Amino acid sequence: MQINGNKIRELREARGYNLVDFAAKAGLSPSYLSEIERGAKKPSLKTLGRIASALNVPREEIVDISQDDEGLTFGDRVRLARKNKGWTVTELALKVGLSPAYISEVEKDKVIPAVSTMRRLAQVLEVSVPTLLNENAALGLKVRMLREEQGLTQAALAGAAGVSAGMIAQIEQGKVQPSFRTIERIAQVLGVSPCYFVMDNEKPEEIITTFSPQLRELLQEENVQAILRQICHMTEKEIRFILNFIQLYRKSRLDE
Repeated sequence: MQINGNKIRELREARGYNLVDFAAKAGLSPSYLSEIERGAKKPSLKTLGRIASALNVPREEIVDISQDDEGLTFGDRVRLARKNKGWTVTELALKVGLSPAYISEVEKDKVIPAVSTMRRLAQVLEVSVPTLLNENAALGLKVRMLREEQGLTQAALAGAAGVSAGMIAQIEQGKVQPSFRTIERIAQVLGVSPCYFVMDNEKPEEIITTFSPQLRELLQEENVQAILRQICHMTEKEIRFILNFIQLYRKSRLDE
């Protein structure tokens, strides 16, 4: 979770508060508040809420929910996105078509929503599903989606991939980062390329728009596309060899 300590200080000073007075208003010690503003301390969401309330601003103004951080849970991200909309739990529940009690359980991380529910929440909150997840959780979601689409249990996938059912469960919950070899095995069982799990969450067409016209034209060539298809089925060792070769080639060009 990325805390903007400079922003907190700027807002405090703009309202005419010195450190001591504002700390008292937020129910914090001056030394702790000073450390937060300097970025030396990472406060809890509850503490951030008190600071935001004392500043009379939304908590999202001093927290960036798009930052990838393992300390910010799915429930935390849903709650921040909801508050950014200015909605109550009941209002979000009505928009998504769920009970307020269930939304509350999600925000407290007491339940893990189904994939379809994650999609509905993201759509209503106008964010992407990956924004609500950390990197490991995004990979786990992809595994879970494919597994459920193919009617496989965690135990069945684990057995076919040669790993434990507990490992699959931890991957799907975003609790572990699997090795490249494990990703390869899971991808093979689910009938997809390992690239599906390790590619960025942006859509391919969105990535391509950032390329130069010359590069986009080059990607249309049949030989280039054939190479890209081969890369998706390479081992970690082979990919690292190619990356190292590219780095050496670029360095030799710079030294010329």
